[in-house]
Amino acid sequence: MRDGTGPERLPWPADFAGMGALVTGGASGIGAATAALLLARGARVAVLDRDPSGAPAGTIPVRADVGSDAEVRDAVEEAVRQLGSLHTLVGNAGIGAVGTVEDNDDGEWRRVLDVNVLGLVRTARAALPHLRRAVTGAPGRVSITHTCSIAATAGLPQRALYSASKGAVLSLTLAMAADHVREGIRVNCVNPGTADTPWVGRLLDRADDPAAERAALNARQPMGRMVTAAEVAAAIAHLASPAASGITGSALAVDGGMQGLRLRPAT
Repeated sequence: MRDGTGPERLPWPADFAGMGALVTGGASGIGAATAALLLARGARVAVLDRDPSGAPAGTIPVRADVGSDAEVRDAVEEAVRQLGSLHTLVGNAGIGAVGTVEDNDDGEWRRVLDVNVLGLVRTARAALPHLRRAVTGAPGRVSITHTCSIAATAGLPQRALYSASKGAVLSLTLAMAADHVREGIRVNCVNPGTADTPWVGRLLDRADDPAAERAALNARQPMGRMVTAAEVAAAIAHLASPAASGITGSALAVDGGMQGLRLRPAT
């Protein structure tokens, strides 16, 4: 995907043919890249977003705020009605937060945790009955994949609230995998490093020196650059695909080596 929103090369393998997929937060960034990729690989795709106007062409847009249980339930029902069935849920909707524990008040903590953690809970709760119905005749093809973060496993400065929310997402993923493995529903997550997404772009725009801040974000990942939305989408699609039928309860890092590598300073 050249720009993170459309296929980079065709034809993609049609490994999602006959499958219905729902992507939350699918109208921009990683979500849009994921929705476009699943569509290119043969899935019928619905995008759930507060503003679905940016959903990739060919997907089914449904409007909902993951902070509202009623809106989520109605949107999932509408999405499944149009899709016909649901095999793949990608829980991607989320928001960011900047600062130490002193910098965000209780209201902001509640808001971020409500979207980043309870948003996944609400969506999965509404989707699970449909996913269970899809398991029959489709072993290994039914899954939930969460967008987590490197912030769940590495301490990052100025990310206390965001890190806490993503740590909860990682734990939630493991617990859900244990709860639903015997039902034939796989649950995994992807842990992006710093990704070149609209949210990061907005942070850079607010920096005193955007060019220097971008250089610093690139430098802290051993590959020397931020990861792209397309790269994260490819990992999500892999975990959701039939090729990953033996994978559940896993967290796949797409972080340019940030979590696992310890390089000597460049000379």
